[in-house]
Amino acid sequence: MIFDFLRKKKSEDQAADDTAAPAESQHPLAEKVAEDVAEEAAGEAEFVIPENLQAPAPSSEEEQLSTEEAPEAGFDPAAEVAQDMPEPAATPAPVVADEHLSTEEAPESGFDPAMEVAQDEPAPVQEPVQEKPKKEGFFARIRRGLSRTSSQFAEGMGNLFLGAKEIDEDLMEELETQLLMADVGVDATTEIIDRLTERVSRRELSNGEALYKALQEELAGLLDKVEAPLVIDQSKKPFVILVVGVNGVGKTTTIGKLAHRYLNEGQSVMLAAGDTFRAAAVEQLQVWGQRHNVPVVAQHTGADSASVIFDAIQSAQSRNVDVVIADTAGRLHNKSNLMEELSKVRRVMGKLDGAAPHEVLLVLDAGTGQNALSQAGTFKDSAGVSGLVLTKLDGTAKGGVIFALAQKLGIPVRFIGVGEQAEDLQPFVAKDFVAALFNRAQG
Repeated sequence: MIFDFLRKKKSEDQAADDTAAPAESQHPLAEKVAEDVAEEAAGEAEFVIPENLQAPAPSSEEEQLSTEEAPEAGFDPAAEVAQDMPEPAATPAPVVADEHLSTEEAPESGFDPAMEVAQDEPAPVQEPVQEKPKKEGFFARIRRGLSRTSSQFAEGMGNLFLGAKEIDEDLMEELETQLLMADVGVDATTEIIDRLTERVSRRELSNGEALYKALQEELAGLLDKVEAPLVIDQSKKPFVILVVGVNGVGKTTTIGKLAHRYLNEGQSVMLAAGDTFRAAAVEQLQVWGQRHNVPVVAQHTGADSASVIFDAIQSAQSRNVDVVIADTAGRLHNKSNLMEELSKVRRVMGKLDGAAPHEVLLVLDAGTGQNALSQAGTFKDSAGVSGLVLTKLDGTAKGGVIFALAQKLGIPVRFIGVGEQAEDLQPFVAKDFVAALFNRAQG
C-alpha cells in the first residue's frame, strides 16, 4: 500500500532529525486522508497531500546524505571528487607599491631599482661579426704560395750575404752550394755562377750586397725567356687545349681552374673527360663542371680517350664554344705505348681541325724536383708540348726546378699553381716570381 510506504519513509526521516514534525499516524486528519488516498489508488487516481500535512523538508545535512546514498539520481564521481578537493589558494597579486614608491620617491643617491635589476641580468651575448676576408692580390698569392721555396732562397742566401762581405772564391763556392740546395739544377747553377764571376772580374760588383742584387737579376733573366702567357686565339673556334702529364700531378684540378679563369674572362668553355682509365677523374671533372655550369663530355670508364675528345670537339663546333679543355689519362713518361696513345689523340683531333690541339699543356709537380726535367723532355718529343703548368709550389721547397726547366728546355711556362683555390692558378711572371722567392717587394 502506498500509505504504508509513506508512513515508513516518514518514520525514517524522523529518526534522522529530532526536530522533524510528529508522525502522521498520530494526526487524525492524516488517517482520513490516507484512507482517501487508498481509495483513489485503487481507482488509479492521483492524490495530493495537503501542504500542512506534507513531510517537512529535509535539512541541508539530510540533502547531502540523500545525495551520497542515491547514486541512481545522476551520481557523478568526478563532480564529487571536485567538491571534496580544497579550492586552490589564490595567487597573491604582485606588489606594485614598491615600484610606485620608487617612482614617486626617488632617493637622493640616484638609486634606481629597475637599473639595478638590469645590471644583475646577464647581458645578451653578441656573436662576433665575421669580417669578410680581404681578397688577395696577384703578387700576394704568389708570395704566399712560394713561402717554402722562398725560405731556401731568402734565408739561406740572405745569411750568406749578411754584412759587407768581400767577394772572393769562398763566397762564390758557398753561393753555388745554396743554388744547388734550392734545386736550381747543375746546369742552371753553373750558368749563373759563370755570369756572376764574369761581372766580378769586370769590377761591376764590389761587395756582397751588390753580388746579392746581381744574383736576383740573373735569375730573373733566366726566367724571362720562358715568360709567355697563354693567349686564346679567337679566330680558332673552338680553341682546343690538350692537358697531359704523369699520374698525380694535378691535371684534372688544373683543368677546373683553367675553366674558371676563362669563364671569368667571358669565354664559353667545354670540358672533355679524356681520362677514361680512372673513374674518379671523370667524376672530379663533372664536379668542376657543375660548380661552374660548364658542359662536360664523358663516356664510361675504359672508353677510348680519343673518341671522347673527338665527340667534345664536334659538340663544341656545333654549339660555337670558345674553348675546349681535354683531360687525358696519367701516364709514365718512360712507357712508350702510353706515350704513343697521345699521338693517336692528336691525329683524331686533326680530322675535325687540322690545327688542333692549339695548345698542349704539360702539368708538372714542383715537388718532383729534377725528375720534372726528364718528364718534360719526353712529353715534348712525344706529345709536342707547347706550354708548362708548374703546380703545388705551395707545398714544396723545390720550386727552384723552374730555373732548370727554363735553362735546359726553354718551354714557355704558362701558369703556376700556388694554392688550392681556383684563383691560385696564376699566369707566370718572371720578375714577380723572383721577387717572391727572395721575399722582397714587388718589382
